[in-house]
Amino acid sequence: MEGKIVIVTGASHGIGLATVNLLLAAGASVFGVDLAPTPPSVTSEKFKFLQLNICDKDAPAKIVLGSKDAFGSDRIDALLNVAGISDYFQTALTFEDDVWDSVIDVNLAAQVRLMREVLKVMKVQKSGSIVNVVSKLALSGACGGVAYVASKHALLGVTKNTAWMFKDDGIRCNAVAPGSTDTNIRNTTDATKIDYDAFTRAMPVIGVHCNLQTGEGMMSPEPAAQAIFFLASDLSKGMNGVVIPVDNAWSVI
Repeated sequence: MEGKIVIVTGASHGIGLATVNLLLAAGASVFGVDLAPTPPSVTSEKFKFLQLNICDKDAPAKIVLGSKDAFGSDRIDALLNVAGISDYFQTALTFEDDVWDSVIDVNLAAQVRLMREVLKVMKVQKSGSIVNVVSKLALSGACGGVAYVASKHALLGVTKNTAWMFKDDGIRCNAVAPGSTDTNIRNTTDATKIDYDAFTRAMPVIGVHCNLQTGEGMMSPEPAAQAIFFLASDLSKGMNGVVIPVDNAWSVI
């Protein structure tokens, strides 16, 4: 990744921050984006940051222009869509409209709008790698809320569609599906919104993997970040339209 220019959403924490650190260590120039402030632990001159809401309609243009201004180049070698929010285990019966709208907007619509803006650049340069962070819940449906499951299934579909439609332009699009990971999603969940009946119904499936309440068994962000790095880099040149689970075999059941 030496000399590559990479855009990372959700860059301030968790999997996004772990990915930023890997990229910088490999010599990439990284343009980080997050609703949260810039991560204080990242001090590299090759890291530039834009704090904004990726759901804003003008966010994609601001991100692409920001990267260009930061690094003095039109090139974008990789887009890593890591940002995401949860949905409190609300079901198709109990979901609240504002929760549904927010989850679909952050986890799906905003990601695809940013892809559209970046694809304009990658199509001209005839190269590029897009990595979308989906979830184990993109491969199943029993252990999350309806909005989150829908958003991740849909983003995986977008990934496969994009891989096929732009393969002849030198553009790859792949996905990483982490299992339960110790990130700020768990730490910022509003307990008053959780559908505890649905949570209880999901526990037999979740419990074979981890304890969401104590964090026991949850994965650190680094394994997922390593998979993202691999798919963003030329190490995975022959891979297009794939999803890599990073969940300690959870997705096999």
